[in-house]
Amino acid sequence: MSRVWIQRIVIAAAWAAAILAWRSYQTSNELSTIETAQRLIDDLDSMWWGPLAYVVAYLARPILLFPASVMTVAGGLLFGPVAGVLLVVVAANASAMLVYLIGRALAGHGASVEAGRMGGSDDARTGLVARWGDRMRTRSFETVFVMRLLFLPYDLVNVVSGALRIRWTSFLAATVLGTIPGTISFVLLGASLERIDDGLGGVNPRTVAASVALFLLSLAIARMARARAAEPVLERTTDT
Repeated sequence: MSRVWIQRIVIAAAWAAAILAWRSYQTSNELSTIETAQRLIDDLDSMWWGPLAYVVAYLARPILLFPASVMTVAGGLLFGPVAGVLLVVVAANASAMLVYLIGRALAGHGASVEAGRMGGSDDARTGLVARWGDRMRTRSFETVFVMRLLFLPYDLVNVVSGALRIRWTSFLAATVLGTIPGTISFVLLGASLERIDDGLGGVNPRTVAASVALFLLSLAIARMARARAAEPVLERTTDT
């Protein structure tokens, strides 16, 4: 068995073990996702080193398949709108890089070559997945940036970007910039809550309006970015 496959099996086994252990903990304590988040908030709120612990918890989040949105709302509730945004930006992008690196490790060093060969096939070019993969490799920043603005599954984008072995600098820059509107909207939502498990009953309507506005702004920017990115493709099609 090759070294790459041994590495893949070890990473996959460790990941699966962590997920099973986490699910077992939640099941044995009869905790839902929101209740788990509230317990974390209660624990961190009394700690002077809470911000550091929050960043560490956010790093562990993708490994345990814990929703990024819940952790982001929790950041606003714990640290307020300003410090919450700063901490979430650091924590979320660190966790994104972690999953990106896991994706690279699982894919192996031959992934780029294999993907390039696949892209040369006429059948592959007609497939949506193959074409999107080609786009992510050739226009990494633009594609990841739009995917972030569209709120596509956070960890799926991370692991696919790593598996396709796109440049980490483009991935990180697009993630930092593309997630800012969503981060601010979710942190503002969290900052207006007293407890995350109380639902939206105590939310300030102005905060909700600001969050919705930022969400819609993110989608509008994504649409303009997609249209602009498609222009050169349309021009080349017309010329030919």
